[in-house]
Amino acid sequence: MSSNDFIKGRGAQKNTPNTFLQHVYEMREDFLEFCRLEGEEAESNRTQYIPIFPKTIVNKVDSPDVGMMYSMNPYQGCEHGCIYCYARNTHEYWGYSAGLDFERRILVKKSAPALLEAKIKHKNWVAQTIVLSGNTDCYQPAEQKFEITRKCLEVFLKYRHPVGIITKNALILRDLDILKELNAHQLVGVNVSVTSLSEKTRRILEPRTVSIQKRLETIRLLSENKIPVNAMLAPMIPGINSHELLPLAKKVSEYGALSFGLTVVRLNGAIGQIFADWIKKTMPDSAEKVLHQIQDCHGGSVNDSRFGVRTRGEGKIAEQIHKMAHLARKRYFGDKVFPKLNMDLHQQYKDGQMRLF
Repeated sequence: MSSNDFIKGRGAQKNTPNTFLQHVYEMREDFLEFCRLEGEEAESNRTQYIPIFPKTIVNKVDSPDVGMMYSMNPYQGCEHGCIYCYARNTHEYWGYSAGLDFERRILVKKSAPALLEAKIKHKNWVAQTIVLSGNTDCYQPAEQKFEITRKCLEVFLKYRHPVGIITKNALILRDLDILKELNAHQLVGVNVSVTSLSEKTRRILEPRTVSIQKRLETIRLLSENKIPVNAMLAPMIPGINSHELLPLAKKVSEYGALSFGLTVVRLNGAIGQIFADWIKKTMPDSAEKVLHQIQDCHGGSVNDSRFGVRTRGEGKIAEQIHKMAHLARKRYFGDKVFPKLNMDLHQQYKDGQMRLF
């Protein structure tokens, strides 16, 4: 593969067609060749931030095997560029591609804090944990500029409402002051994603994420401040990072994680095309082997949409992964327990506020 064929700093290496669009825009090969000869860029690789104006921000999660009831996403699309990300497909709903568009066109919801406040102070709302980043990372690079996640955390604290966070970015430590206040009332739990102990693997899988060491330090600092951390060792990709499961579990436990979760990779929707194109460019010698092992986990396909099976996988490779996970929990986590969040304080707070009127 020549360096001209690879887009540095990105996970996806192309834009796949949008399933929902009848007409697809493609650059003609003669125009691309002209750009190459003239030394011009056919398309900018810069990230664009596009404001959008949703009517709601809290989403009910109907999938029975996701492990959350409600989620919210201050941003759509994610500059981290993780090649395996299941959220890529949702970018098609906005008229974009699940490929490069997902990483380069970030939709920004500046009204998220106000929408969240309106939702959780409604008289009919009964507190349930709302998870920041059910879809895309709330601490991706855009957060440094817009600070929407921090403003949402201030709303959760104001109304004493439980919140979960999923991230792989050390930027969460910027908000340690609010997290400590939330945790004083048992209102926050953090999930930190750690997919490998190899920086080489991290760079190709998740090109714009922070280093593995910074993620481990994030777990340590949160844990030292008594904020409960669950490590997300996900997804496990046979032939790429599945062999690291035991050392990964050992390491995150040593840094203070109270538990860990995992999924077996599945390449649903457009992600199958994006991943196959990527792995043939980044890991050509082992591409077919990895793709076949993923297929082995899903009955001969790279995807399985059945609830309860889709994230666990089937077959010998998936079974081996789950056996290692069982051993890791027994060996490295012992009596550690990730605490339940306080669901009662919010209603007491609302009732108390109502009595003021």
